[in-house]
Amino acid sequence: MKPYRTVLFVPAHKTSWFDKAAESGADAVCFDLEDSVPEHLKPSARKEVAAAIERLSASHPAMGLFVRCNSLATPHIGRDLEASIVPGLTGIFAPKVNNAIDVIRYDTLLDLFERANGVSGLEYIIPVETIQGIQNCEEIAAGSPRVGAMIGPTAEHADIAKAVGYEWTPEGTESQYHRTRIMLATKAAGRHPLTALWERIRDLDGLREFTVRGRRMGFRGQVVLHPSHVSVVNEVFTPDDDQIRFYRGLLDTYNEADARGDGALMYGDIHIDKAHADKAEEWLARVGELAALNGGV
Repeated sequence: MKPYRTVLFVPAHKTSWFDKAAESGADAVCFDLEDSVPEHLKPSARKEVAAAIERLSASHPAMGLFVRCNSLATPHIGRDLEASIVPGLTGIFAPKVNNAIDVIRYDTLLDLFERANGVSGLEYIIPVETIQGIQNCEEIAAGSPRVGAMIGPTAEHADIAKAVGYEWTPEGTESQYHRTRIMLATKAAGRHPLTALWERIRDLDGLREFTVRGRRMGFRGQVVLHPSHVSVVNEVFTPDDDQIRFYRGLLDTYNEADARGDGALMYGDIHIDKAHADKAEEWLARVGELAALNGGV
């Protein structure tokens, strides 16, 4: 999966919001057919999403397009996937995954509708939002090649807060254990680690602090709820010029030393060796990957 910094959610029945989401600079947009759409509007929302995917995949080819379907336990799942798996779709935001068996059940449905609708290569973003999902996050992350990203959530009022029963704080210490487990499981399986989400729409300073804490933990992207959050989150997850200069200088210094037979040396005030150079090389590769995303750098 591409290293999306921002995945912006849009209720699938709010068609007037679609273009605003696409113009927000988000790396990816996710149309929500689940919790944000009233039951009686789900059929019409499916049609709107299919049309939007066709249109936006042409106008914004670098932007990821995802659909959050209703869960496997609902009567909506088949209709959601049949309608939304169309050319231009990037993947499915798969809710309420409890174990690897659920991943296989999603795989079976995607295999069916990909073949029927002429689509291939769809990926999953999986939010870990149940107790069983937390307990089984390692097997979920490795459960299918389609798993592209997983989310370590710390929402104030969403499913994970209800499931765990924590009392939310802006600092997120009450959710740090399960988020760390999910982040490590994601990285062990070679998936993209996302975090979520900041519900206080007008508090952009709080959003920035929350996003910085997530980045420091090891997350590399975030689910966002409002277009005004996109630029803040993209900036936090994008290396700045000072960081780029630091790592380029480190790598150049190490390579020069290695060529003359020195495997360890000082770079400014820090000791560096091959492990530091490997990190710098990997870190700098991200810069080019981020530049190719819809939000650019």
